[in-house]
Amino acid sequence: MERRHLENRESCPLLPVVEEVLTAQVTAGFKRDYNADFYHASLRYAQSLWLEGKPAQALLQLNKALMADLAGKDTILLEWPLPYAAKRWLMVNCPAGEFLGNPVRHYQHLATRMSGPRPELRRWRAGACFHLAEVVVGGEANPRDEEQLGREKIVIPDLREVLAQLGDLGLGGEAQLVEEVIAE
Repeated sequence: MERRHLENRESCPLLPVVEEVLTAQVTAGFKRDYNADFYHASLRYAQSLWLEGKPAQALLQLNKALMADLAGKDTILLEWPLPYAAKRWLMVNCPAGEFLGNPVRHYQHLATRMSGPRPELRRWRAGACFHLAEVVVGGEANPRDEEQLGREKIVIPDLREVLAQLGDLGLGGEAQLVEEVIAE
């Protein structure tokens, strides 16, 4: 079946505009070079997935964007800030009937099973996304994984701790960005 963008699908205004359907090849070529171009490609691929009606996959691609090894002075961040607001927009604007998964549970699992480059920073970023998802889509429809919490004796850090860690480990202004996006 040919992949295509849905007709009359509103683009996420917080992600780069794409005209063509993109595939995983757009990021695969970077191998493990998670630079600013990888970041931009990940954002573009997330937009394409969103336009195809694949919101859960778009969120996963935005997770990949957070793998990018960026410095606060990277010019890409002036145009495309870290995608916390884009994640919120996708969760809020996901049409009924499209598969979003359970973002709360997903980010809980991601924060507790992080591997790859800069795992500590990415763990705190996943924690921020967890708190964002709880605010935006939490509740009975998207509960925490209480079984994992009990079995692995996990205590989820509260938002204040997540913001403090992002203040120490993240990019300049990242903690403030997260706090603003969650408070919207």
